[in-house]
Amino acid sequence: MNPATFRRNRKFGFAAALLTVFWLPAFPAVAAQMVGLGKVLTAPGGGQIFGFDVDQNGDDGVLASAASGGIAVSTFDQDTAKITRTLSKNVGPDSEYIVDGIFAGDVALLTHEVTPNGKLYAKRFYKVMNPVTGEKFTGAWTPPLKDVDVQLVAENQQSQPSVVFVIELKNQDKPDLIVSDIATNTFDNVIPLDPNLFGLGNGPQLGQYAAANEAALALSPDGGEVGGAAPINVLVDLSSGKTTQFNGYNNGPYGSGYVNGMAVDPNTGISATTTELNAQVEFYNLANKTGVNAVQLPCTGSADQYYSGAGIAVDPVNKLFLVTETYDACSGGQDGVVAVYDETGNFIESITGFQFAIGEPAPAINPGKRTGWAFGGKGFSQLQQFFY
Repeated sequence: MNPATFRRNRKFGFAAALLTVFWLPAFPAVAAQMVGLGKVLTAPGGGQIFGFDVDQNGDDGVLASAASGGIAVSTFDQDTAKITRTLSKNVGPDSEYIVDGIFAGDVALLTHEVTPNGKLYAKRFYKVMNPVTGEKFTGAWTPPLKDVDVQLVAENQQSQPSVVFVIELKNQDKPDLIVSDIATNTFDNVIPLDPNLFGLGNGPQLGQYAAANEAALALSPDGGEVGGAAPINVLVDLSSGKTTQFNGYNNGPYGSGYVNGMAVDPNTGISATTTELNAQVEFYNLANKTGVNAVQLPCTGSADQYYSGAGIAVDPVNKLFLVTETYDACSGGQDGVVAVYDETGNFIESITGFQFAIGEPAPAINPGKRTGWAFGGKGFSQLQQFFY
């Protein structure tokens, strides 16, 4: 899942948390099953969770949560909703971890932040669990750029290479894409991005169109102003670094505003975005660089900013997109919702009863099981299982 929300929470505190997963075996889609909420997983000691992901082809997951004054890493079982092991060595107020995501082959990437004694700013190191089922750190990921902070990872557990969006902390937060095989710590390319377009103020979101060897980004070129410019979809060739772009939908009396979330089917090149001001979900065909559909979330109008969607996950097996909504417009704002759409924008179903925070990240899903995990238990120390 997208780690950026958790990273911002770490930097700016709990109040900011309120404001603000590819290799796939050839298994068939699972028959329809119960739709709704499942078990609740509580982090060790009830610590606040700062990031999580699940293996889309297995039973395991990984999370980072507050422990011993810092942030530790734990593995869990997707079926039992139980913690299986906590890696707590050297965890404390000066040594903390963040889950960046799980990649093809059940390989997890984690950021390890270490703050030297007497220093204000942390140094970042990147650790690998290969595989997560081994329940231990197995090596390091060493970016070819110095002092980078991982902001986004492209959701793609189908294939290598993977795509990571970073900023250069000692170079005016200059943005780059790193194209890498995380498991082998090798790098195909480093692609500099235009800081004026891809700066964090424009809220870039990242996906991967693996079949075309492209990264896909969606952003708001004017910082998401009311009545502002249309969002931009940008495709980046992962070999040459060449970029192409096309405008997105800008519907509603106030326009679309920020792009809150994005997901891309790595095989078909269909992408979906959510936008801040109009409670819409937009669908695009990246191969043709055209829009497919723009639809309202259930029970909303095009000026319902309060009910706008947030994070999006893609199920490339069953060809679905799952959208988190902080508040359920159909029940007058009671609880949160995960709304499910097909790749043409047809609404399929809603899963209700979550307790979300504003800026809810995308759920982590397992297409083979047709299950997902999201925040939505009681407080920030729990993950809520659901079925779709």
